[in-house]
Amino acid sequence: MPQVNRVAMLSLHTSPLEQPGSGDAGGMNVYVRSVAVQMARMGVQVDIFTRASAPDQPPAVEIAPGATVRHITAGPRRRLPKELLPGLADELAEGISAAARGLREQGRYDVLHSHYWVSGIAGLSLARQWDVPLVHTMHTMARVKNVQLQPGERAEPEVRIQGEQDIVDSAARLIANTTTEASELATWYGADESAIDVVAPGVDLDVFSPGGRALAKPLHGIRRDEFHVVFAGRIQRMKGPQVLVEAAARLRAARPDIPLRISILGAPSGSEVLDLEAAVASLGLEGTVQLRPPIAAAGLAGWFRSADVVAVPSYSESFGLVALEAQACGTPVIAADVGGLPKAVSSGRTGILVQGHDPARWAAELETLYDHSSWRAELGRSAAVHARAFGWQRTAMLTTQGYRRAAEQSSAQAVRH
Repeated sequence: MPQVNRVAMLSLHTSPLEQPGSGDAGGMNVYVRSVAVQMARMGVQVDIFTRASAPDQPPAVEIAPGATVRHITAGPRRRLPKELLPGLADELAEGISAAARGLREQGRYDVLHSHYWVSGIAGLSLARQWDVPLVHTMHTMARVKNVQLQPGERAEPEVRIQGEQDIVDSAARLIANTTTEASELATWYGADESAIDVVAPGVDLDVFSPGGRALAKPLHGIRRDEFHVVFAGRIQRMKGPQVLVEAAARLRAARPDIPLRISILGAPSGSEVLDLEAAVASLGLEGTVQLRPPIAAAGLAGWFRSADVVAVPSYSESFGLVALEAQACGTPVIAADVGGLPKAVSSGRTGILVQGHDPARWAAELETLYDHSSWRAELGRSAAVHARAFGWQRTAMLTTQGYRRAAEQSSAQAVRH
């Protein structure tokens, strides 16, 4: 198999330097940054190209020796709704091409890896221009999201659906987080299953670990007797924080004896308005539910350790990194049985998977977890063991193998032509 020494990654709609849980930043940001750092440690040079979204951003930021984030100017140097970014795809491709010419002395890229469909559109153009194979990771898919729309949400536009179809039809290889996602690529986009590599995301086991759980509650202002439930993620309906808030109201009404505390860490995302503060007030939960801003990984790990349970009530998840990070901290997870979450959470062993998003059902499952504290502790111990199988080093190694397959296919096609 050909060696892969230099890779260009595209993460154009959101930077790996952004704080997850705010704006459009989430698990994908963690994924791109973590895989790039691990690849650099393996000796692969990685350039991550992203759109400059602030006037003071430097041209390049080294996140590890051999892994660099490079800011490309396209449109105004400020945050833009991601819905506007497809119109900048050509400008982004031109900017990346110009930046790559300036880095020519470092050698030719062996593979181009795009993340999310906006990057994939620019990646198709660049792959043809550079004559390198394109590897693409969807992270989310329009057709899948459209069948899971919630009231008040807008359907993903046809331009995205067509863009994703073009990427599937033209990319050398596709990387899916789970076998479920691989099946969705084949079902909804007609992807060739032999061109899909299934590579699970990882978790930073140095940051997310069970150590210090005994002191975590008082350190975060939580009484030891409180039943503490944590949500971490973007404040949007697709992530389901409203489900947790409504479940909390039902649980408090049914079981006022439970000393319930809910901590929601995140920020509003996208054009959709989800006023959780108003919902908390209308349900009389001001003393029970606290809304907090998103926090960096080390701090987030502390909040996970302070939790009795971490809730992931999403309507769609390609994998669900939050669930994995929480389990690595020795905390059981209650998650919706959707997307990649059944892969991230082992139901009945490391947490509970809930069918649907009925707040009454979620309240009942939370009540069960409170009433059975010994079982909850057992779930937490098993969760920490389960998470150890998901290191980023493994993700990077398997991704690099996919790159080599893409490069081998490209070389074989060149010989045939």
